[in-house]
Amino acid sequence: MIFLQFLVAAATFLLLDAVWLKSMSKFYRRHLGDQLADKPNFLYAAAFYLIYIAGIVLFAVQPALAAESWLAALGYGGALGFFAYATYDLTNASTLKRWPAVLIAVDLAWGAALTGLITVVTYLVFV
Repeated sequence: MIFLQFLVAAATFLLLDAVWLKSMSKFYRRHLGDQLADKPNFLYAAAFYLIYIAGIVLFAVQPALAAESWLAALGYGGALGFFAYATYDLTNASTLKRWPAVLIAVDLAWGAALTGLITVVTYLVFV
């Protein structure tokens, strides 16, 4: 069952994140400029997605299913997304010469919303 939950979460994540990245590419380019690679390193991207989606299933979907609540799914997922994206953005802001505050705010909101939505969708499929 967990493997199927992983697949549903992965499909949801990849669809939503592809739309986000496509629609926000100019925003990231404007704020990060030459810090962005010409093309993504797909090996690292795949590693991120595999690890993060496993985290969503283990730390958000499973507790929400145990609680039998879509609101718990939204809460667990939103919190996980906020914490994970905060780790990324605040580490970058503290170690890189240029990591704009507006980027932090946008990423934290996106991470919380995206992960909350992925968790709710996955929860609803398996209720």
